[in-house]
Amino acid sequence: MQYKPLQDIRILEIGGYISAPYGASLLSGLGAEVVKVEKPHGGDDFRRGQDTASKYWVQYNVGKRSLAVDLKHPDGVRLIKDLVPRFDVVMENMRPGKMAALGLGRDDLAALNPTLVYSSVTGFGNGGPLADRPAYDTIGQAVGGLYSVLGNADHAQLAGTCIADLITGLTNAAGVLAALVGRGRTGSGQLVETSLMEAVSTLTIDALSQYYDDGKKNPSRQSRHPQAQNFCLKTATGEDIAIHLSSSQKFWWAFCEAMGRTDLTEDSRFTTYDLRTDHYFELVEIVEREFISKPAALWEQLLTENDIPFAPVLTMGGFVNHPQTEWLHLVEPEHDGLGVLRPPWRFNGARPERSGPAPRVGQDSRSLAEEVYDAARVAALVADGVIVTDD
Repeated sequence: MQYKPLQDIRILEIGGYISAPYGASLLSGLGAEVVKVEKPHGGDDFRRGQDTASKYWVQYNVGKRSLAVDLKHPDGVRLIKDLVPRFDVVMENMRPGKMAALGLGRDDLAALNPTLVYSSVTGFGNGGPLADRPAYDTIGQAVGGLYSVLGNADHAQLAGTCIADLITGLTNAAGVLAALVGRGRTGSGQLVETSLMEAVSTLTIDALSQYYDDGKKNPSRQSRHPQAQNFCLKTATGEDIAIHLSSSQKFWWAFCEAMGRTDLTEDSRFTTYDLRTDHYFELVEIVEREFISKPAALWEQLLTENDIPFAPVLTMGGFVNHPQTEWLHLVEPEHDGLGVLRPPWRFNGARPERSGPAPRVGQDSRSLAEEVYDAARVAALVADGVIVTDD
């Protein structure tokens, strides 16, 4: 049987899109039961009107349960409050003050369940000049510095994928796990807060260090490459290979050996790490000429034989189908044209599966309401449109 460390932990997720749902999905993959609270008609906006046909939505919500409830109705709020004592965690990513305005803020719910871990994700925190602004992934990447660090110095540019929302989800999950450990020791609940801006800082810490190390000059995509001694190189067969030598003299000598250019080890521009940093862009031109002259398969052989840190630059299709991905069991077998990513941890050598389908809107509304109300009251809630079921 799979070991899932969060077995018997119950999580109530109130929010949408990615930052809170991704954090909750990671915890679901570790065994927690996650109940997703959604709007009664259409559900989470990230379903984009497609219910469970949206591959984006399914990726972050496999294995959860759906409670479709009208939180603008006092009976809908009452239902959430009556359910809260049965849950260990509430995870929300509403704008600051929204949950409190609904009567579902941390203080409201902690009064009902003193051991509750309450996790709140916002764009910028619950105070300060930006607190009330709407924030999505692009906003988090921009204000967190990623667009400047990952772009050229004179041209900020959009990233090719979601980064801020995902690191926020992971940061959120880590905070909840820490709070659950603390609760196990003290018996007390905890308020856990993070934001897109705070979470992105975990990705830019190296760039921040570079900013101070380089006399407070703002780093960019190219300014780190000389320090890291890294390269992304096109081969004769069209594939790209990435190399990271860092400051190791051993790897530099081995790299020259692999290229058949041991003369470079005696070139006065490149003999030491500091000199290679100063003349990095001259070195790039030399290395690019070498790599374009041979096929990728030969380069992989030469680099492997010389124990050089390198990797092929994989597309998403290449990643999914790579033998190492398969060995790690990182992706679930495809279902309905989607491979669901498993949690990035293994326990006793085994990676937890993310089992079960993604729920339809309101799929579990009735059974969840029946945990706290009798059949007549549940029927009345359905009749009044306070909760919506799919039966």
